[in-house]
Amino acid sequence: MQRLQAFKYELKPAGEQQRHLRRYAGSCRFVYNKALALQQANREAGKKFIGYVAMAKHLTAWRNGTETPWLKDAPVHPLQHALKDLDKAYQNFFAKRADFPRFKRKGSGDSFRCPDPKQIKLDQSNDRIFLPKLGWIRYRNSRDVLGELRNVTVSSKGSKWFVSIQTQREVEKIASQATTAIGIDLGIARFATFSNDQYIEPRNSFKTKAAKLAKYQRRMAHKQKFSNNWKKAKANVQKIHTQIANARRDFLHKATTTLSQNHALVFIEDLQVRHMSKSAAGTAENPGKHVAAKSGLNKAILDQGWGEFRRQLDYKMAWNGGMLFAVPPHYTSQECPECHHITADNRQTQATFVCVQCHYENHADVVGAINVLERGYRLLACGDAALSRSVKQEPTEVSQLSS
Repeated sequence: MQRLQAFKYELKPAGEQQRHLRRYAGSCRFVYNKALALQQANREAGKKFIGYVAMAKHLTAWRNGTETPWLKDAPVHPLQHALKDLDKAYQNFFAKRADFPRFKRKGSGDSFRCPDPKQIKLDQSNDRIFLPKLGWIRYRNSRDVLGELRNVTVSSKGSKWFVSIQTQREVEKIASQATTAIGIDLGIARFATFSNDQYIEPRNSFKTKAAKLAKYQRRMAHKQKFSNNWKKAKANVQKIHTQIANARRDFLHKATTTLSQNHALVFIEDLQVRHMSKSAAGTAENPGKHVAAKSGLNKAILDQGWGEFRRQLDYKMAWNGGMLFAVPPHYTSQECPECHHITADNRQTQATFVCVQCHYENHADVVGAINVLERGYRLLACGDAALSRSVKQEPTEVSQLSS
């Protein structure tokens, strides 16, 4: 079995190398934005979409032109890959998998990719990596890189630079050492509730840092833009954002690793997080209702990292020989697991479930997890025909904020 895996490390570039890293990332951002502006102008003129091959010819003209000769200083392959990223963003938009591509801002996720492994050298014994036009750069070697090198992505976060080395290797397909199956109900009051009555408390990494973040954002707003004091205040804000992201990522990795090692089958709800966290503001002609409450709910949903949780759990289950299944989430917390009677009256409060027909009682999130497990078994046994009822997603109530 072929396994693609990325190994990420912190770079330790010298002063001149840091300047080159910023310049190369800026060149890739410039090419991406210039190509996006050209696509938009082309669309407004009623012309067809410009594919990657045709756009690459524009890149050649930009590098050889008199207006942007500094593009020649950057490696050409990262610039070409910036065009591929834009082309992929458009394809995702056409397929309705993502929103319309947006312009990139300086200092917000600056990165570039070196896609040619022949131009990259890795010296793990001396903790250094060779990148085109940058030479040898030292990195903090925390673990060995395994497999054949495919590509390298260099990115910045705050004041630090990181390198992500993607490799490919053949691994033996293993059978899961675990023998149990579990259903998971994701929520806000409880991050994950399991069908065996256990649950994981939420990390709420953004919520715990919200007050501190707001304080530093106010300080930044009172500074003259682009002044030295403003840059210092901005660095403090970026540092807090980095702490929030690191805490969330650490929490999710620990949770998904434990689940993938202890269970052979995991069933979760097929939640459409992007739709669930959509703004309720509406338009000027048709304003939304409960906008402030829905905004708080959206923040709480995104703070949990449900999408990243599912992504990590998916590949970790496969690596450990298990399987992850997503089941329709409609009315999982309103259906009685005993008599299967479905009504909103079963869920008397956010946490209390009492069936109005058979009087079965349990925590509402545990009921949801039990139903997810039962639906997963039905899907495995009989396929989609086993779930012939409506697959409408259970509506997210604004009242969930009270939990």
